[in-house]
Amino acid sequence: MKQLLSAAGRLVRQFPRTHLLLSMILLGGVILIALQPDTPPRKAEIQAKTITLPPRPAPKSEPETAPPVPTGPQWQTLTVKSGDSLSSLLQPLGIGASQVYGLINSDEKLERLTDIRPGETLKVSIDDSGRLTGVQYHPSRVETLTARLRGAGWEARLSQREYQKQTRFAEAEITDSLFLAGAAAGISDKLTMQLANLFAWDVDFVLDIRKGDRFRLLYEELYLDGEKVGEGDILMAEFWNQDRHLTAFRYETRSGDVEYLDIKGDSMRKEFIRTPVAFSRISSRFSLGRKHPILNRIRAHKGIDYAAPSGTPIKAAGDGKVIFAGVKGGYGNVIILRHGQVYTTLYAHMRSFARGIRVGKRVKQGQTIGYVGASGLATGPHLHYEFRINGVHRNPLTVPLPKARGINDNERAEFLIAANRLKAQMTLFAEASTLASSDVF
Repeated sequence: MKQLLSAAGRLVRQFPRTHLLLSMILLGGVILIALQPDTPPRKAEIQAKTITLPPRPAPKSEPETAPPVPTGPQWQTLTVKSGDSLSSLLQPLGIGASQVYGLINSDEKLERLTDIRPGETLKVSIDDSGRLTGVQYHPSRVETLTARLRGAGWEARLSQREYQKQTRFAEAEITDSLFLAGAAAGISDKLTMQLANLFAWDVDFVLDIRKGDRFRLLYEELYLDGEKVGEGDILMAEFWNQDRHLTAFRYETRSGDVEYLDIKGDSMRKEFIRTPVAFSRISSRFSLGRKHPILNRIRAHKGIDYAAPSGTPIKAAGDGKVIFAGVKGGYGNVIILRHGQVYTTLYAHMRSFARGIRVGKRVKQGQTIGYVGASGLATGPHLHYEFRINGVHRNPLTVPLPKARGINDNERAEFLIAANRLKAQMTLFAEASTLASSDVF
């Protein structure tokens, strides 16, 4: 220890006294600052870091005024009354016929505005200059048709809500009529008509129905917001007519077309339907030796007469083109359709033609082309219907009808899977119905 202190003393004696004194003063100052307690910053420093905004001047008082009146289209709701048309409905609002014409002829979707019915409502918008600028219409509970004026033209859009669907089963035996059997099965007349149209190419529902015939079907019930609003498509149907058992399956092809096919995948639809007037009565058959009821002499009757109330719709027997529409002697008002190169059909004694029917017009099978009447040499309202092959008259009730094309071969396997699934569903429903109606429980 003594040696250490002696060495330190020799080291200190080597520095000048002035340097040593200054070093000791600095060291002492550092020690004093380190030992001094913390103090809060001065008030002036705090105020320097605080930003004070000048007070906002008070707004100048102004006299109160009414809010501005909004400009632009004003929407109104109109209710259709009996006898109203679109023009008469809009006329009190200052909308002239030229504006209405421009609206309904600007887009084919807007032609539906000509079919408004009493009790329906339309919303219309009219700008400050009294010009019609918008229309909204509900053709059905799920459809909304909206039209807006864009510049000089109209822009139309048809939107549609989706139904909720449930599969249902019905069956009945015919003891009186098809419609009474349908009512007994709990289905509507509309669905019964759909069933009849499904088998109309194979069954004449005027002549072929017998007591004891029966049917069963799977169909869709339609719901909106939990409420039943109607019936949809038939998914599968079976019909027993005398000694025949007919089956039809609904199938949507890859291209989106809907077809009803038999179990082989062939179309239920033929190129022609047997009866162009629904549920009428045959008043005169095909005969080459019939006495004419007015002329009172033997005159060949080369067609079938279907007695029906005046105004009953007449349907095109097949896809075709109108080659005659006018008056033809004792036939009265007549339409002749050409179906390809081989077949023609004639419809006579009409009261009137359907809207748009004229020579050159193309029609689809089942489309209404006219209405039953008693024009020409007729003792009462009926349709005289003729079927010709290469110009030769054939009996419409017995002539073999060419069959329409069925499913494509490359889709047949998919169809069979779908058909067998529907068959299994039908079997389960039928068995459950049998158990429910039996005395087992």
